[in-house]
Amino acid sequence: MLARLLEDDELYCAKNLKIRTKAGTIVPFVWNAAQRMLHARVEEQLQHSGWVRALVLKGRQQGVSTYTGARFFKRTSMRFGKRTMILTHLDSATKNLFRMVKTFFELSDDTLRPMTKNNSGTELNFAKLRSGYAVATAGSRNAGRSDTVQYLHGSEVAFWPNAQDIMAGLGQTVPLLPGSEMILESTADGLGNLFHKMWVMAMAKKGDFIAIFIPWFVQEEYRRAVPADFEMDADDEEYMETFGLDLEQMAWRRAKIDSEFAGDIDRFNAEYPATPDLAFTKVGHKALIQTLRVQKARKVNPKLLQAIGAHVVGVDPARFGDDDTAIIHRQGRKAWGLEKVNGLDTMAVVGKIVRLLEDDHTIRMVFIDIGGLGAGIYDRLVELGYGDRVTAVNFGGKPIDERKYFNKRSEMWGLLADWLHDLITPSIPDDDSLHSDLTAPSYRFSSNGQIKLDPKEKIKEETGKSPDAGDALALTFALPIAASDIEVPAWKRKYLASRGRKTAMSG
Repeated sequence: MLARLLEDDELYCAKNLKIRTKAGTIVPFVWNAAQRMLHARVEEQLQHSGWVRALVLKGRQQGVSTYTGARFFKRTSMRFGKRTMILTHLDSATKNLFRMVKTFFELSDDTLRPMTKNNSGTELNFAKLRSGYAVATAGSRNAGRSDTVQYLHGSEVAFWPNAQDIMAGLGQTVPLLPGSEMILESTADGLGNLFHKMWVMAMAKKGDFIAIFIPWFVQEEYRRAVPADFEMDADDEEYMETFGLDLEQMAWRRAKIDSEFAGDIDRFNAEYPATPDLAFTKVGHKALIQTLRVQKARKVNPKLLQAIGAHVVGVDPARFGDDDTAIIHRQGRKAWGLEKVNGLDTMAVVGKIVRLLEDDHTIRMVFIDIGGLGAGIYDRLVELGYGDRVTAVNFGGKPIDERKYFNKRSEMWGLLADWLHDLITPSIPDDDSLHSDLTAPSYRFSSNGQIKLDPKEKIKEETGKSPDAGDALALTFALPIAASDIEVPAWKRKYLASRGRKTAMSG
């Protein structure tokens, strides 16, 4: 049994650790669904990298802090020379987490409970193991700097008052060595703070941290009996269908919104998110594309849709050093093959597009944003003889429908929104970063009543990233392309050519 406990974290928690429930009773620590999800992702990274750097976005009271506390207690109390630090946004929160650790220790089986050297309200050190705990609060800019630990539990990171300075020091506090682990978890607190910036980087797979999201509805207890007078509007029904929820879960959600959040759905989404972009939704954000429609499209099996129309590709070249060059394919109601690369120069992007065109002759047209580096990419492709299969797109250019759209970019995104909002749901890559890109742009109406999308610069300033993948998919709607040149009427060729577009249309 001892050998099994050492090997199996879930069994160790159930057999040896005790927790205090919300009702105040002491019970064995049996994992819930959220804790199993988190464990699987953390172990996957540990096996792959040899260390753990995890950023966890979650809802309230899902047991993430309890899991992390138990994970680090086992490793600290059963290994030599290991130290764990607990760091939260408030002194009271730090004390609560440390009190949980003390409960683990005090109610642990005698066989598994090590001898202590110091055991107080702020200290817990294991004598023979030379292991123990350090606790800190994020109120000080220098919190955690003076120690060296192997395990760090950072809780409610989005609410740390001195987050930037603290994280600058924690890299040295927890050296990136084999076996070291840092788990930073939080509910969301808007855009632009360190937690959100780190989440954006982790989603883009930049840096050491992995992004782990846990939706509220995996909690078994987040449900209630359905009242006799319970009703749902069309938005509720779509939410329910999108996430596969039942009426008891929807009744629980409605009660939370009405009672604790005074009807504020945005606040509920931040505290109990169903998707990462809902967690980080800016108050008053008027998204052009609805997140539920994106979620549905992510789950559509592309094999169930017939590919009708031309095979087109959108390419949004990186404009700045931290942006990505995004490439995506679309044919009719199917979008696939999302690829994001960072650090490629102009000629490297040209080479990638040439390989695409040479390897797949079904590609009728590649649309390239010619802002920034894109003009050079397009010119080189034309020079190489691919002018009949590439089209330059100026985001700030004139739209085809000038009465409805302010500029070309607004028009492409508007057509993309119509495509996603259609009754027949299309299929897109099941990718969190694409999801966040698609829901990032807000829109407003110009003085002429035209739809005007937020510029990329504003989106990047608010969200911390440019919606490169979303722009790439929008580019596939730049022009109507037929499956063959013959299918394009002569009048349309002449019209498009007069607007400065290439005449080699595909479908």
